[in-house]
Parts: sequence; structure tokens; C-alpha cells
Amino acid sequence: MPTSAPLDRLDVEILARLTENARVGVAELASALGVSRTTVQLRMRRLEAEGILLGFQPVVDLTRVGLGVRATITLEIDQRVMGAIVEGLRALPEVLEVRIQAGREDLLAQVAIGSLEELQRLTASIVDIDGVRKTTSTFTVATPVPYRVQPLLDQLTRTAGWGRSTPTTPPAE
Repeated sequence: MPTSAPLDRLDVEILARLTENARVGVAELASALGVSRTTVQLRMRRLEAEGILLGFQPVVDLTRVGLGVRATITLEIDQRVMGAIVEGLRALPEVLEVRIQAGREDLLAQVAIGSLEELQRLTASIVDIDGVRKTTSTFTVATPVPYRVQPLLDQLTRTAGWGRSTPTTPPAE
């Protein structure tokens, strides 16, 4: 299986519009992009089959549900028990994501909690996992650039065409 599938501008336009509104219909996408519904359906199926489009999920504002404190916790661990530590982190609902790192810290955990007191309790729970040697927490104050991939995809395909599909009209903005 190839590690990278080629994308063209049409693929990126479809992904951009799905990023803006994952509930947009195929007919609406086709109309906005000036291509047939079949073309959009085939492209979406290919993007899913090649593992580029991983799914559709809601974006939840955690602050609005009472989880206004976001933090990054780095962990220095006994690497011989990394699997058990990752499973211990997975069991903590406040842990949104865990990444394995190269460098001084071994793991990076993104967490969401309601207060600094809750963060203190969460950190204590993490330190209680066998093999965790040390944690360091940093807090997110603001997110001026939220997670995004569109500018990178635009750059990647800036010289690519639309493959075999040519829009009947320029895509609607």
C-alpha cells in the first residue's frame, strides 16, 4: 500500500468544503464545484478507500460543556512498560490524545478539564500509573490557529490540475 496517494485540486476542494461543513450533500458539492454528482461520489469513495478521508465527526466546543481548561502533559516514563502506560492514559476520560515523542519526554497527552484543581487530581492519577517517572503540565491560554490541514493541502496541490474532471464553471466560493 503506498504511503502517499496523489491528490489533485478537485480532491482538495472536496476536502475543504467537507471541512467547512461535513453535512454538505453530494449534489450541493457537485453544483458548487461544477462537476457531476458521480464524480464527487467517486472521489469521496477513493479518498476514504485510500485512508485519506478518515471519517466525519462533530467538532465540540469543550468550553461550552464545562471543560474550559486545556493542558498538555508531558511524561517521562519507563519505556519498557509504555504499552501499559498508554492503556492507563486511555482509561482516563480527560485524556483527549496521546502521542509518542522523540526527545526528553516520551509521551505527550492533551487533556481537557474543568478546573486547575481537576488538573491536579488528573496529574496525580497519571503519576500513579506504574512506569510514569515524571510529568510536566503546560496550559493553553488561547488557540489563535486551531488544528487545520487545508492550507497545507492547498500548497501541496497548487500546481496540480483537477485530474480528469474539469469544472463546467469555476467553483463557487
